[in-house]
Amino acid sequence: MLNKKVEDILNRQIERESYSSNLYLSMAVWAETNGLEGTSQWLYAQAEEERIHMLKFIKYVNERGGKSVITAIEQPPADFGNVKEVFAQVLEHEQFITGSINEIVGVCLDEKDFTTQNWIQWFVTEQIEEEASVNAINDKIKLLGEQNMYLFDRDIMAMRSQGAAE
Repeated sequence: MLNKKVEDILNRQIERESYSSNLYLSMAVWAETNGLEGTSQWLYAQAEEERIHMLKFIKYVNERGGKSVITAIEQPPADFGNVKEVFAQVLEHEQFITGSINEIVGVCLDEKDFTTQNWIQWFVTEQIEEEASVNAINDKIKLLGEQNMYLFDRDIMAMRSQGAAE
């Protein structure tokens, strides 16, 4: 049976993962309607990954005797200045989610919920990978500059595939 504090913080994370998915969907729509097919594909894939993360939290809470809560989600922004700004926001958001996952670990330790603390370690590792992937993308954007967005957009999905293989 889940401790109430653990259940509450996991439900908060369900909301955050849902928002993450919607944020990346909004970014994908922006990219797609601005002719950035590769970037939009990367963001659509990222949105789906965040939805899967949300479902993992939902299933875990329910399986452990808690009850998942599905809340209204804040509407994400719809307009972004350029690809550099998009990926700066992606990194900032992933860092926020890393902090959120770390808070869950802290509550689990405080409440001596070692089962959930063990389960959440998958997300700790996932966040390391997420931040590293976005940092690599931001590095490429800096190298290429604004005038070479065509090359970046063409190659971004290959960068995602490489990150997943490592």
